Amino acid sequence: MSPFNSGTRSESTSPVQKNVKKWWKESTVYQVYPASFKDSDGDGIGDIQGILSKLDYIKSLGANILWLNPIFCSPQVDMGYDISDYYNIYRPYGTVEDLDQLIAAIHERGMKLVLDLVVNHTSDQHRWFQEARSSKANPYRDWYIWRKPIYGEDGKPQPPNNWKSYFGGSVWEYDEPSGEYYLHLFAKEQPDLNWENPYVRAAVHDIIRYWLNKGADGFRMDAINLISKDQNFPNAEITNPDSPWQDGTKHFACGPRLHEYLQGIGKILKQYDAFSVGEMPEVYDLNEMLRSVGSDRNELSMVFHFETVSLDHGPGGKFTSRKWELHELKTIVSRWQTFMHENNGWNTLYLENHDQPRIVSRFGSDEPEYRVPSAKMLATFLGFQSGTLFIYQGQELGMPNVPKHWGINQYRDIETLNHWNEITSNAPQNTPLHEACLAEYRLKSRDNARTPMQWDDSANAGFSSVRPWLPVHDDYQSLNALDQVNDKESVYHYWASVLRLRKAYPDVLVYGSFELLSPEHPDLFVYARMASSGRAVIVTNFRPHEVTWSVPEKAFNSSGDVALSSYPGRTSHSLLQPTVTIKPFEAFVWLSGTETSRL
Repeated sequence: MSPFNSGTRSESTSPVQKNVKKWWKESTVYQVYPASFKDSDGDGIGDIQGILSKLDYIKSLGANILWLNPIFCSPQVDMGYDISDYYNIYRPYGTVEDLDQLIAAIHERGMKLVLDLVVNHTSDQHRWFQEARSSKANPYRDWYIWRKPIYGEDGKPQPPNNWKSYFGGSVWEYDEPSGEYYLHLFAKEQPDLNWENPYVRAAVHDIIRYWLNKGADGFRMDAINLISKDQNFPNAEITNPDSPWQDGTKHFACGPRLHEYLQGIGKILKQYDAFSVGEMPEVYDLNEMLRSVGSDRNELSMVFHFETVSLDHGPGGKFTSRKWELHELKTIVSRWQTFMHENNGWNTLYLENHDQPRIVSRFGSDEPEYRVPSAKMLATFLGFQSGTLFIYQGQELGMPNVPKHWGINQYRDIETLNHWNEITSNAPQNTPLHEACLAEYRLKSRDNARTPMQWDDSANAGFSSVRPWLPVHDDYQSLNALDQVNDKESVYHYWASVLRLRKAYPDVLVYGSFELLSPEHPDLFVYARMASSGRAVIVTNFRPHEVTWSVPEKAFNSSGDVALSSYPGRTSHSLLQPTVTIKPFEAFVWLSGTETSRL
């Protein structure tokens, strides 16, 4: 079998049912990062009232689900992913009453609301953890993961194992008053909950029910595959001899009781017909993913996998680079598309979010000549695959990464700053290494996606009346939402066309099967979507130059038509030739067997 069509059947022997239609499968999710979306009260931080003021902008784009990154009370060590109270709102964002107003306004527009559920860990300022660390005898002690130290030859306490935190250093933090360590896979201010404890699970279930009853329509679940750990907490294999801390993900990603825990959540979600998407880092086994999203599993609607967005990660991790080839992307996409279709699972379609850099800078080109065509090409590439489509704020404008002149003082992201501190403390005089790190941050730091939304060309890009919490990109006067809404040739309007086309032909463009075409072409990503009602061919050029394409036999026929094109003048007649020239970053969609007049 070709590596491009390796979407084999799952290990299950049960018959695969036809992919059942669901409202969330045909939806488009617009992700809002509250701190950077719109400031309504002049404090430099985005807020719920700001989001409320821009709902019509989101609806006009064509999105019908709004996903909010965390809005709950938090010390903001990790931008809200350290929650100190699950029932109240972070004050700079607003109040519970503001959220009630937002929920009502979303539903009035026929849209849905998805909240970010962070329950692998809490903030160390949460009442539960404050109780837990107050005494070994406290009933909340077992709500978190505590272990006794190992003592070195010098008699000093050492962490219980060698696992490395996602944010650097050990996953264990010593609590001197109790003489024990607590586990934190992320920052030390984000202690992991002990899901082995039934009281923890019950508390999480209560949170879910509370917000569903308040009007939320579902949840994005942060790092949800990390909630079940190997209770032996063994040392990780030494893969980096230069560090005392090693990658322990095999011992806590998709642990032994994960699916039991997810099914407990799934039972509640099913009662509300609620939407769910689980973030699942460190998992590349499609069968493992299917166990979470299979239609008969009653766990999650879909998951975020990380294969595509890890393509450019080098051997030293995220902040090292590697040159990737288009055939690698083809292999990943074809495998996920085919496997989920054949096994009645469901995909997420995303390339950009609050943790990922901007796609025009990463997979296209942010050079002035090519930013718009590459943004349109990437919208076409992503928008017609099978799965639920996710658009991150500013992606619909083609916003690029942070300016190249940014120094370390401009960054606010804890992951970036911890990495910088680790590098500069270990090699304080290594200027070339420091420059290399800054170059990597400009490519992959999470702050690339967190600069304030660019609404217009006024001061602070119309985001706020005062200096924002994170600098606005320098290009806001030439790249902003107001200009693009008024320009029918803009990236914004192209994205709106993608969503209209997808909505018009769900049988083909949402539920249809997937076939990779011209798999060996080094520059073009071409694929077909097929259903009994019609067929679509999607052609995308990933290069900033013209390429020649030998059109596969029977790829097109005279009954079809070009339904969408990123360049003017692309006609169906031009595709009936044996060889076609594709322009730099060009993209188009050809449809057959359907009435394109519906558009």
